[in-house]
Amino acid sequence: MSIAEARVLPLQRKALVPPRPKPAADGLTMLQRMIAIRRNIITVWGPRAYQDDIITGKFLGQNNYILNAPEAIRHILIDNHQNYLHPPISLRVLRPILGNGLLISHGKAWRHQRRTLAPAFTPRAVTTLVPHILASIDEAIDELNKTCGEPIDLRQAMRNMTLEIAARTMFSLEMGERGTKLRNFVSRYIARHTHPQFLDMLLPLAIPSPADIGRALFRRRWTHFVRTLVRERRPTAQLAGAADDQQIGPRDLFDLIVSARDPETGQGFSDEQLGDQVTTMIVAGYETTATALFWSLYLLSLDPVTQEELADSVKPLAIDAKTEISGLPFARAVIDEAMRLYPPVFLIMREAIDPDTVAGHAIKSKDVLRISPWLLQRHEKLWQDPDAFIPRRFMPGSPSPDRFAYMPFGAGPRTCIGAHFALVEVTLALARIMQTFRVEIISTRPVMPVGAVTTQPDHSPAFRLTRR
Repeated sequence: MSIAEARVLPLQRKALVPPRPKPAADGLTMLQRMIAIRRNIITVWGPRAYQDDIITGKFLGQNNYILNAPEAIRHILIDNHQNYLHPPISLRVLRPILGNGLLISHGKAWRHQRRTLAPAFTPRAVTTLVPHILASIDEAIDELNKTCGEPIDLRQAMRNMTLEIAARTMFSLEMGERGTKLRNFVSRYIARHTHPQFLDMLLPLAIPSPADIGRALFRRRWTHFVRTLVRERRPTAQLAGAADDQQIGPRDLFDLIVSARDPETGQGFSDEQLGDQVTTMIVAGYETTATALFWSLYLLSLDPVTQEELADSVKPLAIDAKTEISGLPFARAVIDEAMRLYPPVFLIMREAIDPDTVAGHAIKSKDVLRISPWLLQRHEKLWQDPDAFIPRRFMPGSPSPDRFAYMPFGAGPRTCIGAHFALVEVTLALARIMQTFRVEIISTRPVMPVGAVTTQPDHSPAFRLTRR
């Protein structure tokens, strides 16, 4: 019996099935695959990728595997994770914007960063940041109030809000003009530099591709911008650190990161490392949470019955700094289901260092293994009605999905360090929005997901908000 059969959920009404790209036809040529990867990598996968445990193939002379079997994924991400690194294409695309931060570092550098940063992202530490989160949410809602009854770009509104949250929780700073610059930096990078070119995939990492020239120019400007933010904030962080004897606690993530020390070596972050960590936390945090909120609101606009059910569940609640997300179970379930259908990170890639055996397959050095939450979380063996929007899957008391069948934040030692922070942020934001507004989509054009670092919408549809 499959996991899907073991987790049958009786439906009172027909569930919403939101639009999605059709699976690719079998037998794509190399040129067709390259074009699909450039435009939208989600469209390169055929029906078997949603049905089989493991898909094998070759791409540019390398053995490639798509893993949909939870036990195989566990082996790669936990049991033998030291044997698998980010492949060159991931580093080529991500390093110009993230530097050598936690997300893409490895080996000793990764262990040092992970140990040092871990105390800053415990549930207790995140609780101290909730006032920053709520203040930004309430200001965003005040701005949204001014647009009631008018067409609005909710995707941009969510990006503005989550960027403000990222900035305040990191720096205790309102972004203002700097927020516009930061959004423009990230938007341009995703639009221009994240779609891999043919030579990006063919050339060794040590040999720059033509596209790397643009990425290097971006890196220079981006690094200067981030160092300016750090330079503005560092003097007050140093003062806060000097006042420990007065029991002045940390005000934000920057205070926590500046004062953080590796528990084994006592070593902190250099100025360059500090900049890379700040960059990673802001970029990875704000874009992924904005995407999760957008898809949640889009799904709720297509499913007014579920939207009203959510609004009724949060309407009587006073949401403040003491609110636990466990007290917002349906808001959390909607977020979880939105991240299942539209995972913030749609693809995890690893390259084998040494030979290994995975689910009976002999893995050679340099073989590439792909774990796609997009495929995994819509897999026909693992989910009942995999393409349907059914938040009740994630309500307390419902059967839990396999740990390696639902992984919007990754899994294993490299699971997203900010997962709890992100869940607190998006759950509080969705609950407050639903308390305040009814969300209606105006556009009739279907919104299609596009794989480009995050699972992004192919366009920003028009919505209308009305006060409850």
